[in-house]
Amino acid sequence: MFTILIILIIIVVSIILIYNGIINLKNNVKNSKSLIDVYLQQRFDLIPNLVEVTKGYIQHESELLQNIANLRSSYNTNKDSDSIRKLNNEYTNLIGVIEAHPELKASDLFLKLQKTLDKTESELQAARRIYNMDVTKYNTRINMFPFNIFAKMFGFSEETLFQAESDASVDVKF
Repeated sequence: MFTILIILIIIVVSIILIYNGIINLKNNVKNSKSLIDVYLQQRFDLIPNLVEVTKGYIQHESELLQNIANLRSSYNTNKDSDSIRKLNNEYTNLIGVIEAHPELKASDLFLKLQKTLDKTESELQAARRIYNMDVTKYNTRINMFPFNIFAKMFGFSEETLFQAESDASVDVKF
């Protein structure tokens, strides 16, 4: 009788440890995903400053600047991937316009914004790598035996890796 009780305690403790381990990995994935959102928001918050500095130098590109402002507002309202994709396309167009105006690149305020955007882009790329690493750990764990049995039992499912769209990846170089 004592042996059966010990075996049951070991089984219960093992299930608790497995469950808590999977929860820990899933929470790491959520945290990593929220970090990406933080850096995206930081980048989108910098865009109006970049637009304002740029306006004085490129008056004839006001439609592009207005479009960026509208798309940024749309993203803040909807938080959807289509808004991100469109905003990144316009952001890439803005970078091209900026490159065509050397006098803008000489502005101290613009240089400061450029450095901040470069830093934000680097942090965003790092956050995406961390997210993918956390998702890989989580997915590996819930697919390994015996974790896969408990993962199915408790309703855990695989997360998807971050896949940058070809037009969503912006390399900021001036």
